[in-house]
Amino acid sequence: MALTFLYRLVRRVAEAIRIHRMDVVAKDAEILVLRHQLAVLQRQIARPRFTWSDRALVSALAGLVPRELWASFLVKPETILRWHRALVRRRWTHPHRRAGRPALSEETAELIVYLARENPRWGYLRIVGELKKLGVTVSKTSVAAILRRHRLPPAPRRQGPTWSQFLKAQAKGILATDFFTVDAVTLSRFYVLFVIEIDRRRVHLLGVTANPDGPWVTQVARNFVSNLEEVGRHFRFLIRDRDTKFTTSFDAVLASVGIETIRTPVASPQANAFAERFVRTVRQDCLDHLLVFSRRHLESLLGESLRHYNQARPHRGLQLTAPFPRPVPSTTGGKVIRRDVLGGIIHEYDRAA
Repeated sequence: MALTFLYRLVRRVAEAIRIHRMDVVAKDAEILVLRHQLAVLQRQIARPRFTWSDRALVSALAGLVPRELWASFLVKPETILRWHRALVRRRWTHPHRRAGRPALSEETAELIVYLARENPRWGYLRIVGELKKLGVTVSKTSVAAILRRHRLPPAPRRQGPTWSQFLKAQAKGILATDFFTVDAVTLSRFYVLFVIEIDRRRVHLLGVTANPDGPWVTQVARNFVSNLEEVGRHFRFLIRDRDTKFTTSFDAVLASVGIETIRTPVASPQANAFAERFVRTVRQDCLDHLLVFSRRHLESLLGESLRHYNQARPHRGLQLTAPFPRPVPSTTGGKVIRRDVLGGIIHEYDRAA
């Protein structure tokens, strides 16, 4: 920036020397031409833009022009004076410290937030005391200001689980179920019934049929309940839509093991969002890329797809782990091998033993 100003100043000095050598008539003619061009520019441009070096040069040369001739400038006289004052302030500005106490370090602020979140029943003074034991001296006001900045309320309102913690705890006992359809090459339609555990996104295939009547739905429900009793697992609720294929006997089978059925509102698929999201996933990852020839073929495809979904596919809602997480290798060495799933539509990767 300073080099630009110096360059332009040298150019103007050279021009001044050239003008000094010109005769009076040529000077007057050039002045008239420049003033006319300036008037044309002023009619076309409402507010010209000046760089820092332009302002410095105009402010410096304005002292050589009589005040009554300042009207020829592109800017107003008040603007030139304001530029000059800005240059003076920049020249004589000294560093100064703001009044008041110095701000707390970022490390101390993070420690205060950490203690508040780990101990929701601690008040401001309790946090001050704990920090004092750690060799950190802060005031109650500073603690309150930092917690307020991070949207942490005072102690009585910080106790108890958050909505996220509450819903996550409730999800451990909730199941969701739904049907989806698959059209085979022969244009026959198959109905797939599944159950998903909300907590760990584990999916159970209940059955595939071309005739999803009441007795079939009731029987697959009995099979599912029997499997739960064998492994000793218990759930409180099952979310389903109002499809007429879910009969009263289906709900009664689940109620026999303490599972209460909750029906979603009419035309509200978002109320059964976990089941709907699984249907989209299984279609995008598997069914949209394959041709189905029979019910047995579809069961085989879904079995392989669910194995990958439950044991190998990372889930964003599970911190990028699988519903049945595999042990993580202790070392990063070893060759990476690829395993093809569903004929290569899906790939799985592991370390070679």
